[in-house]
Amino acid sequence: MTVSSNDLLNDLQARGLIAQMTAEEELKSHLASGSRTLYCGFDPTADSLHLGHLVPLLVLKRFQDAGHNPIALVGGATGLIGDPSFKAAERQLNTSDVVADWAEKIRGQVSQFVKFDDVPNPAKVVNNLDWAGEMSMLDFLRDIGKHFSVNAMINKESVQQRLNREGAGISFTEFSYALLQGMDFAELNRTYDCTIQVGGSDQWGNIVGGIDLSRRQNQSQAFGLTVPLVTKSDGTKFGKTESGAVWLDPAKTSQYAFYQFWMNTADADVYKFLKFFTFLSLEEIDAIEKADQESTGKPEAQSILAREATKLVHGEEGLQAAERITKALFSGQADDLSEQDLEQIQLDGLPSSSLQGIDLAATPLTSLLADAGLAASGKQVKDALQRNSVVVNGKAQGLDNNMDAASIFAAEDGYYNKYFLVKLGKKKHHLFVL
Repeated sequence: MTVSSNDLLNDLQARGLIAQMTAEEELKSHLASGSRTLYCGFDPTADSLHLGHLVPLLVLKRFQDAGHNPIALVGGATGLIGDPSFKAAERQLNTSDVVADWAEKIRGQVSQFVKFDDVPNPAKVVNNLDWAGEMSMLDFLRDIGKHFSVNAMINKESVQQRLNREGAGISFTEFSYALLQGMDFAELNRTYDCTIQVGGSDQWGNIVGGIDLSRRQNQSQAFGLTVPLVTKSDGTKFGKTESGAVWLDPAKTSQYAFYQFWMNTADADVYKFLKFFTFLSLEEIDAIEKADQESTGKPEAQSILAREATKLVHGEEGLQAAERITKALFSGQADDLSEQDLEQIQLDGLPSSSLQGIDLAATPLTSLLADAGLAASGKQVKDALQRNSVVVNGKAQGLDNNMDAASIFAAEDGYYNKYFLVKLGKKKHHLFVL
């Protein structure tokens, strides 16, 4: 769904995607009067972006779809410093080589969401190390520092939280981060006529600083818009699972695990997340919610959200792989899975164990499955075997079978001669790798 420039802010507000904005009426007029350039910054604090970055990334895409020119700024310089905004303690500084490597990976990731070719309003990816790295300390203090009031900076809520937390404090390094971000906005304003910055609501103070610096240095009017930090209705942190953050890189969070994250969305959150993380129209989302309310069966919203979000991040091929694995695990039949699918399951799709180094001929199947956590004891495994409730690669195992593990986990019986998908009962799954 594409929204016209005139309706863009109204659509963002209706979706709950605007936390704050400067000069609302002037910003609406500014957007309505022509194609504008906007930017959002992404610091390389890891080798991948995570779900917390997805809302502003998709906002950039929404602006481009409405005819505006997005710039994704990769913070090769700011990533060396660390943003103190609402962090409990000082970030650990990474080396320049590490940050440069991470910045290049993030540059590739943001390129998935905006278009660079065959559109009248192509996107750009820039790195703030290109200008910040060339500036001398004296030039920075004279040209940038003189425009920032220490009084105002100290009174920022994010700084006050650190100053008031016993034993925490804030270093001059992190205190200077706001100046670097302000310099980014002024530089993009000067070079690309960039007039709008988008960021998370924790960036409001830094964005306002950049607007002020653009006015002082460039005599230019600029605007800021923040998106809300996504929260879950139960108060737990969005984008986290028991195994950690949900990453956009499939080598860190597989397509299957990404898909399952959305499938497990609570009913209280799912319609909000459809507004945030998909390009379905508000009318379509309202219709989905109405149909779910009237249905006596399982809600459809979670599966729609999982499909839409997975396709956005991992493409049609990634979505098909996630759905294929989901179906295979549900049915216990994995014959249609590719080797790459099984690698996904090994990465984070299921608990998995290596059989390397284990003397399978001397290991009872009951002990092996109990040690892997499929049951509390070998006796429980034995009970499941009596009920034919243990399935290995689609084949039910019973007590009449040879119970040494070597006969069950023979290479010639494994998927691709190495993978064994074990199901105990209806819900317990484990992947053994030879």
